[in-house]
Amino acid sequence: MKRYGMVIGVNADKLEEYKKLHAAAWPSVLKMIKECNIDNYSIYYKDGLLFSYYEYVGTDYEADMAKMAADPETQRWWAVCMPCQRPLETRAEGEWWANMEEVFHLD
Repeated sequence: MKRYGMVIGVNADKLEEYKKLHAAAWPSVLKMIKECNIDNYSIYYKDGLLFSYYEYVGTDYEADMAKMAADPETQRWWAVCMPCQRPLETRAEGEWWANMEEVFHLD
């Protein structure tokens, strides 16, 4: 299992919409997340930023992420969510959510 932390900005005028979307996340999208070996997924908000955390329990992260990205329902979900988000200028090339370095963990 590998833990992932990511961060992205959220547009202030879209925060409530983003919260409502995730309070009623589409079952097909949730199913795809699980099918792509993601567990224990959470998104937190603070001061204009969204922080996501999840655990990847599969063996081929790139293949699972490609599977998710190719899913038409996930693409529709992203199209609804992305206007709410504001990617960080410091993100790596090709990232939407900026990956974070884990600096501490305690089981």
